Amino acid sequence: MRAASEGRDPAAAVGFSADSIESAVEEFLERHVRRNYRPKPMREAERLLRLHVVGNWSGRRVSDISRADVRRMLERIVERGAPIAANRVHSVTGTLFNWLVGQEIIAASPCAGLKAPAGNENPRDRVLSDHELRQVWQTAGELGPYGAMVRLLILTGQRRGEVAGMEWGELDLEDRLWMLPRERVKNKRRHEVPLSPQAVAIIQSLPRISDKYAFSSNGTAPANNFSYNWARLRGLLGDMPPWVIHDLRRTAASGMARLGIGLAVIEKVLNHVGGSFAGIVGVYQRHEFADEKRAALEKWADHVEQLVQP
Repeated sequence: MRAASEGRDPAAAVGFSADSIESAVEEFLERHVRRNYRPKPMREAERLLRLHVVGNWSGRRVSDISRADVRRMLERIVERGAPIAANRVHSVTGTLFNWLVGQEIIAASPCAGLKAPAGNENPRDRVLSDHELRQVWQTAGELGPYGAMVRLLILTGQRRGEVAGMEWGELDLEDRLWMLPRERVKNKRRHEVPLSPQAVAIIQSLPRISDKYAFSSNGTAPANNFSYNWARLRGLLGDMPPWVIHDLRRTAASGMARLGIGLAVIEKVLNHVGGSFAGIVGVYQRHEFADEKRAALEKWADHVEQLVQP
């Protein structure tokens, strides 16, 4: 307290030392990341720092790490075919060294003036073709419950985390309705998803492993083994051009638009709060488009069903 009142760094008064990169990362995580980051970004920052920063420079003094060291680390990540991951590492490493400068542990950041390896990232615009969508649907049939999850992602257009965390208590299969509470939705707005007959059939076919979660591998938690099953799916699909699971959501939206469904209805299906409902429109437009959403998702499901028939 005396050090703080005198304008000195209290950490220095209790002997904070960041001679090694390990101690620097630990102090940064404890005193900055865990206090200021939300849970998911916090875990990702910790993962990247331990994997790349500590992994590359373990045992070195933090003051000895040069700009060339940082550049080489980023170049190796790009060479492995992960330029966007290199951008993430560039960002969190720069934040670490800027914090160390602010703590007067180092005089200057080795990241200063070093541009992100992948440059400016453009928003993804990958939409699967009808042929690719048919391949994904049919191949997903070989993956059990994970394949059922992929098919529901195609039919509903909802986010992966929302489908993976689906709870039996959220479902009214008689009225064909999935009711997502605000706590489980990205924008924190309660969301109702009308279920097509095809989607209901998939849900009814799921093994009842958990009394709470529709998708679960251990009966006590929602499914989370995405990386393993994603690798299986990609392996079975062979040489299909690169795509990610979120592209299924974009494909559903694009497909509904091709079927003549209006943008406002598609945005309600996707639970978007921007676009047609941004600003003042979102304040006064309270119509939830329940009937229109149901018609849209049933039309899309019928199209998918025709598309994937042998």
